[in-house]
Amino acid sequence: MPNPPLWQRLTTTAAAKWVSAILARKEVRETLTFLREPAAAILIVFASTTAIAQPFYVPSGSMEPTLQIGDALIGEKFPYGYSRYSIPLVPGTLTPGHRWLGKLPDRGDVVIFRLTADPGTTFIKRVIGLPGDRIQMRQGRLWINGTELAIRPAGAGKVEMGDGSMRLAERFIETLPNGRQHAIFKLNAFGIEGPYDDTDVYTVPKGHLFMMGDNRDDSCDSRFPISVCGVGYVPEANLVARAGIVVGSFDFLNAHPIWSWLGKFRLSRFLSGIH
Repeated sequence: MPNPPLWQRLTTTAAAKWVSAILARKEVRETLTFLREPAAAILIVFASTTAIAQPFYVPSGSMEPTLQIGDALIGEKFPYGYSRYSIPLVPGTLTPGHRWLGKLPDRGDVVIFRLTADPGTTFIKRVIGLPGDRIQMRQGRLWINGTELAIRPAGAGKVEMGDGSMRLAERFIETLPNGRQHAIFKLNAFGIEGPYDDTDVYTVPKGHLFMMGDNRDDSCDSRFPISVCGVGYVPEANLVARAGIVVGSFDFLNAHPIWSWLGKFRLSRFLSGIH
């Protein structure tokens, strides 16, 4: 291989000597030493929020009673692998549909994902159906692969509707085929509340997931076609994180006078797990 031209060798050598001379100066070494720890801290924080975990905020009541409006939670990024949406700055994840170390969620996981119709928007729902599953609603009851899910009454509670009004809903514990249980809200017990309480069978396509909100009568989810609600079947590559823990919660909807703000912190929800 021929040697580079003389001018290039001289330029490279001169530059190397100049850099060495700068680094040899005492004040430069002291400055670099001073900056080393802050730089390392910034790098660790960036890596953590990019690849390990990320904070999220719940702005709607579609996941009540599991998640409340005003909940601040931590999403764990590593359980499902990484895509352009979960770790966008790493080369190799920019191809649509590609996931590193990809793993399917379990039924019942509460996940953060990018909206199918608008990937710039983030949603949080519960995974109900995996690829190949058959999902159906019959008079408000959920069926998976031809089997009606077991439920049991668990009291009642108020839920916020899309227009901001509050309604009393019955609370039930629903059991998924894998044995996982979670709470749901249902208006008017199991009378037909709307067109998506009584549906045809949804067959989840390969590479996609079926999402639903626990507040069954006030959730934009996979029961709705993309043209209506923007969700539809959610591509696996749209997964961002698994909802891990609620780190804080503030009832800002009812915190109108400034002197009432302190009492609107839901201390019982601080550092609570998400099931």
